[in-house]
Amino acid sequence: MHRRDFLKTTGALLAGTTVAAPGLASEAPSPLTSGRTILPINRNWKYSRTWTDAAAAADFDDSSFERVVIPHTNIALPWHSFDDKSYEFVSTYRRRFNLPAMQRGQRVFVDFEGVMTASTAWINGIRLGEYKGGFTPFSFELTDHVHWNEENVLVVQVDSTERADIPPFGYQIDYLTFGGIYREVSLRIVPQTFLENIFARPKDVLTDNPSVDVQCFLQSSDMLPDNLSLEVTLTRAGRIVGQASRRVEHSGSHELLTPVTVTLNNFGKVDIWDLTHPHLYSVHVKLHRGDHLEDEDSRIIGFREAQFTERGFELNGKVVKLRGLDRHQTFPFAGQAMPARVQRRDAMILRQKLKCNIVRTSHYPQSRHFLDACDEIGLLVLEEIPGWQHIGDQPWQDISVDNVRRMIRRDWNHPSIILWGVRINESRDNHDFYTRTNAAAHSLDTSRQTGGIRYFQESEFLEDVFTMNDFGFPLQAPKYPRYLNTEFVGHTYPTKTIDNVERLTEHTLRHARIHDQLASNPQYAGGIGWCAFDYNTHSDFGSGDRICYHGVTDIFREPKPAAGFYKSQCDPEEEVVLEPAFHWARGDQSVGFSKAVICSNCDHLKLYVKDKQIIELEPDRKQFPHLRYAPFVAEIGEFMDPWGDLRIEGYIQGKKVISKSYSSKGIDEKFTVISDDLSLVADGADTTRVVLAVTDEYGAICPFSCDAITLEVDGPADIIGDNPFALVGGTGAIWIRAREQAGTVNLRATHPFLGKQEIHFSLAACPPETA
Repeated sequence: MHRRDFLKTTGALLAGTTVAAPGLASEAPSPLTSGRTILPINRNWKYSRTWTDAAAAADFDDSSFERVVIPHTNIALPWHSFDDKSYEFVSTYRRRFNLPAMQRGQRVFVDFEGVMTASTAWINGIRLGEYKGGFTPFSFELTDHVHWNEENVLVVQVDSTERADIPPFGYQIDYLTFGGIYREVSLRIVPQTFLENIFARPKDVLTDNPSVDVQCFLQSSDMLPDNLSLEVTLTRAGRIVGQASRRVEHSGSHELLTPVTVTLNNFGKVDIWDLTHPHLYSVHVKLHRGDHLEDEDSRIIGFREAQFTERGFELNGKVVKLRGLDRHQTFPFAGQAMPARVQRRDAMILRQKLKCNIVRTSHYPQSRHFLDACDEIGLLVLEEIPGWQHIGDQPWQDISVDNVRRMIRRDWNHPSIILWGVRINESRDNHDFYTRTNAAAHSLDTSRQTGGIRYFQESEFLEDVFTMNDFGFPLQAPKYPRYLNTEFVGHTYPTKTIDNVERLTEHTLRHARIHDQLASNPQYAGGIGWCAFDYNTHSDFGSGDRICYHGVTDIFREPKPAAGFYKSQCDPEEEVVLEPAFHWARGDQSVGFSKAVICSNCDHLKLYVKDKQIIELEPDRKQFPHLRYAPFVAEIGEFMDPWGDLRIEGYIQGKKVISKSYSSKGIDEKFTVISDDLSLVADGADTTRVVLAVTDEYGAICPFSCDAITLEVDGPADIIGDNPFALVGGTGAIWIRAREQAGTVNLRATHPFLGKQEIHFSLAACPPETA
């Protein structure tokens, strides 16, 4: 269920009263009838790739600017082989808006979820300040400078250069950050005293008497007024589970934030959040002043216990071996500027296609939409602060500590998040700095442990969990009881979809060997492989076209054979998996095809060539003694005469449960066009992926097909991607983005020899923004 459907009334982006807010909540923006109003302002921006000081003025003529919709990348790019300097420039965003006059007297904030990299804002020509950081949320208060009876003009100068004073920059980094206002923006209108944030902490969840401590952060322009009270309601699927209320004591303090805890209890047993049944609840908070409803807001939570112990990782009292992949949130053509649907799709690929149970948000806090999906589908998360190896000076470190706070205060209600990453990825030790980051995390959230991604075991251990990038094999033995491997394989064996069979097979086996060793010792909590998706990088990394081919899928999210290993580790009751770690070609190994590696959760395989059975296989327990579902490995070169089509049958307890066939012809037979979604919302941002592929007659990818596909669109939508699009390894993808007009969109894709395919999209009307 989508979170917007689950949560009928929600608060939205929360921040502080100062220019740089302490954090934003992670629920989707949605107007409320009482207390606060959330006004999305993602449409009707005016954009220029240049900056002039005159553009800060309210009366500046921006008629020549481009009209854009947020999320927005500051420049469209090829999917590879481009210079990062292409997007490293200072740009201008301008947005006119009107405020509802009936709410005069309330406070007004503008909330940014993510702008890359430094943002300076003006309202009606008045400079509000600068925020340094591209991955964490921030706010500016507009109250004293807005017009209630006439138009307002918001201006944002976006500096997308790699500034050494802002994490992760200062030295090399092995990824690209891109540029623009790439996450959503909202206006937030609240009363003088309002709910700044909510942190709901379930307790004793495995007992018959669980409870929830709901910490409500009250913010006021002056001392808290008298006669305030809080009312908290816990619901599940619209049913009230528990309620509690309390008066707010008047302390006479002028503190910026006043935390007040309301405890919900005596509501009986709850449905637990776990990997297979990720049950979610809603916590709704109302702030009353006497009989008047002053403000209200909501959060989604889950009841679960998660901790790393001497036995490994335990979820709800049961040991779970962690198996996952690291994720960059960048995409071809659009950089980081992809909307909710596309962000959520990545979570579904990881959980449902690759069967991971954990993802690491390497190397920065990622989209709230991605994290919402992780909550909803049962995908655990290690979330970490921005950085890559380099530690800057004291002001740089101060920003990093602030990133810890903003990350946690935005995301502390997500049940999927089990570990805070509070160390710069693969940096050297820095006792004072990392003492501060750990202290910041522990002071905000006592319910989660901390980790710090390092690459040497001699590192000072300040966190709760020793998180280690280990690219050797065999892996180093765990040095501490709470030990998690967070990167392996990756750059030590980059692999492309167009590589020969031997490399594709070895890439698969390397991931399998690591997970077999991780399964051999309970002190390994598990492993997160590097990485899920290929990604763009700088010229001093990658494979010559500024792509790191480290993923188990390509940059378009299409699988390499190694993805089949991860997929094969699920229980057959979830899905029966049969994935060869090769393409069927007689001469793509050094001396003819000989070694067959097949990833499957079956217990027995039969292989046929030209409809003649050539061999029966059992899982390779000799090479992989600890994996629950070991790959099948066999030398079959002697059976290759006569050459013919391959058929693999999978059996469980003597029953045939799956069969796949692969052509021996080496002929491109079919052209397919498949979209992740066929229904979009006409808001100017909603986007879906369209996968283009050439296959044999059985549906297997033809990896050497590289033809250019010509694309035509009729209707209110645009193509994000190359046109024509040249296939890579027999496949690839473009994205279709809806415009702001409802209707029908037809996409025609033409292969030069295999003809034309057409798909149709329905675009539903979206109400106009009211500001």
